[in-house]
Amino acid sequence: MTSPLRGLRVLELSQFIAGPFAGLMLADLGAEVIKIERPDGGDPFRGFGTGAADNDRFAGYSHNFSAFNRNKRSVTIDLGTEPGRELLRDLVRKADVLLENYRPGVLDRMGLDYEALRQDNPGLIYCSISGFSEDGPYRDRPAYDAVGQAFSGILGTLLDPAKPRMRGPTITDQITGMQAAYGVLGALVERGRTGKGSRVEVSMLDASLYHMPDSFTALTQTGLEMASETRAAFSLTFAFRCQDGQLLAIQVSSTEKFWRALLKTIARTDLGDDSRFLDRPARIKNFSALVEELEPIFAAQPRQHWLDLLIAADVPCAPVNGIAEAMSDPEVVHAGLFHDVTHPRRGNLTMMHRAVRLDGEREDDPLPPPDLGEHTDAVLRSFDIAPERLAALRRQGVL
Repeated sequence: MTSPLRGLRVLELSQFIAGPFAGLMLADLGAEVIKIERPDGGDPFRGFGTGAADNDRFAGYSHNFSAFNRNKRSVTIDLGTEPGRELLRDLVRKADVLLENYRPGVLDRMGLDYEALRQDNPGLIYCSISGFSEDGPYRDRPAYDAVGQAFSGILGTLLDPAKPRMRGPTITDQITGMQAAYGVLGALVERGRTGKGSRVEVSMLDASLYHMPDSFTALTQTGLEMASETRAAFSLTFAFRCQDGQLLAIQVSSTEKFWRALLKTIARTDLGDDSRFLDRPARIKNFSALVEELEPIFAAQPRQHWLDLLIAADVPCAPVNGIAEAMSDPEVVHAGLFHDVTHPRRGNLTMMHRAVRLDGEREDDPLPPPDLGEHTDAVLRSFDIAPERLAALRRQGVL
């Protein structure tokens, strides 16, 4: 049960984040995910990010690439050549899933579209990830994470309207990858019933809209358009800078006992009698005034002082951790999400397990992210590609 997708073969024709994250999720569940890459550099994410150019150990193996490509095998095939496309079609005949995030029309022009490949394998699950719908007005526009965030409204609820700046991790990319993996799993269940494959399609825009349904029901049911602090006001969520400069997060939500416990902890029960904060609707309406009342209180003591008191009072709170602090947090260490693996060329690496446990277990036998083409010969032999054909393809520069 730790690897429920063991025996499933996935061909991943994707790069950057959304497609690779979908492949990663399937790989973490035990699928054999075979990443098909161009021989001349592979996934552009290999050379992305800081440090790659300054450290020969990680040249072509950036931290960005590593993050989204664990538990996979890399095979190089030049799909720009007819022999390369023929080889891919041979692999498709023995695969279960093809996952791609090319721009709409690219694989069609190569003769590698769903309708063509289903002739080779009627049971194939063909999953396409795109920025926008493949037949819509934006089909030919390029899309990255910020584009999906911006179009969907996510970004509008995250930016400070007074000083808008992009911050934080990618969101739309991972959301889209999760939706793609979710669609693939559903299609596999249906194939188990009927024996037939299917086409799975997800756009970054659709996935992003799907991620925040309450924002749209707020608009359609009540006429309320969510702004950057609306959700915080409704859930009474705060971030305060304490005396020592450290940040503290608190979420009281709609639970009255947490609100009362917060006021008692900070010795300001009088705020509970203030007409501006008498009940939840009043606190939502006067949220900015409430923040102004609370900020100087938390600024008067160091963060640990407040954490000790709030935890003792059972108020939902947490330190606002940096990345290093998050990794070393006692709960994170106890959960065992991070672990070390060894790559034969790259050495020791710290990687993540999957977040989901099955029967109390993480995945077994995790693989480090692959070097470009690291598994080409072994994987192609497992698909019964003859040694003499492999040699010929190498001479032709296809592999």
